[in-house]
Amino acid sequence: MTALVENDAWRGQDLVVHNGLILQPDGRLLRGGLIIRDGHIRAIGADITADPELPCLDAGGRHVLPGVVDPQVHFRDPGLVHKEDLISASRACLRGGVTSFLEMPNTRPPTVDGPALNAKLERAAAVSRVHYGFFLGACGDGANLPVLAGDNQGPLGRACGIKMFMGTGHGVLECSDPAVQEAIFARGSKLVAVHAEDQQRIRQRREQLLASEPRPADLHSIIQDEEAALMATRHALQLSRRFQRRLHVLHLSTGAEAELLRSEKTALVSTEVTPQHLLLNRSAYGRLGALAQMNPPLRDEEDNQVLWQALVDGVIDCIATDHAPHTLAEKARPYPQSPSGMPGVETSLPLMLTQARAGRCSLADVSRWMSQRPAELYGLAGKGRLAVGWHGDLTVVDLRTIRPVRNGEMVSKCGWSPFDGWELVGWPVATVVAGVVGYDHGVFHEGCRGSALHFA
Repeated sequence: MTALVENDAWRGQDLVVHNGLILQPDGRLLRGGLIIRDGHIRAIGADITADPELPCLDAGGRHVLPGVVDPQVHFRDPGLVHKEDLISASRACLRGGVTSFLEMPNTRPPTVDGPALNAKLERAAAVSRVHYGFFLGACGDGANLPVLAGDNQGPLGRACGIKMFMGTGHGVLECSDPAVQEAIFARGSKLVAVHAEDQQRIRQRREQLLASEPRPADLHSIIQDEEAALMATRHALQLSRRFQRRLHVLHLSTGAEAELLRSEKTALVSTEVTPQHLLLNRSAYGRLGALAQMNPPLRDEEDNQVLWQALVDGVIDCIATDHAPHTLAEKARPYPQSPSGMPGVETSLPLMLTQARAGRCSLADVSRWMSQRPAELYGLAGKGRLAVGWHGDLTVVDLRTIRPVRNGEMVSKCGWSPFDGWELVGWPVATVVAGVVGYDHGVFHEGCRGSALHFA
């Protein structure tokens, strides 16, 4: 393939992107280019062409989209870096057109206080190729309630939100006690993002259903059933309403939850869905075994359809990947020793652009769900659109060429994808972070660095 970089475009925060189809905020496409100066877009127009005085990127007539903002990832750094680390993960982001991510607290040590958050921010500043933000986790015993009770003071001011594992949390991050959940919602105003599964119901069903053999991987979707998710989401909505607290329901998985939100969602509530829960269902266990195991689990085809309609209707606000890699050796363990989670940052944008090509949505819809809305929900000023004055974060995608997902091409350290073999369009061919070309046709600019995100 021919690289797009011209005139030393690796160099710095000034860049001309030309010969592209620029997705504008109103959804229209402009044939032309844009100029980035000091990391910000300074001009967009049909008359913008290559400039011999500036670094240039020739889009080759391809579509130029805002960089993806992924609002839920698990990058395993620190403590679990055999699965992933911030270097491999941020390079995978570049390959997938993701220019900003929000990362979860279930690392080792867990991110539950100022020192742990600062350590992540310092590590990311040194090595992350894309922009970054981190959640603070809620301790199940309430030990860090004073840390979580502020607004934008102390560690909480540097975090994108509070992550509460209502179910399937581990160690101090299992926050299933209703009294602690209530105390978190009752104090402060920071967004609370919940993993909504009822832990007590899961425990009861696990004891019942694991008591005998066989234990196939698809038992996971039966143990952590639709009712466990619905119970927790309903409770989170009640807490949000009672305390007038900003709530984000992570990785919605069931049609029942989508319909509940359709009737009870308020201006204080938002939610997301993953490509996995839109495009995979329990039938995937037959092909993938434990590679299809995630939390919350895959559901039924009917749930795929209801979730998709809720996304189109605006009940669901945005797309997140819940990128949660494990090694193939770990996934090969017999259930229930096999861990839950799958990678996603490299494939999420082409998966959704392939759905657009099939007529299920528009290019503008995909960009709104994956760039604009996540930026708005977390108060990321200047992110999520291509407009003058906004940040120079973008990706150039190829909507003309169909290529399969190949495990052997994955940049993520885990080395596999549940979508291996799927034929997709919309693969990013170049990704730009604050005016710096970080990725171009498989070549990574190792000097590309993101910066810490700031949350309104």
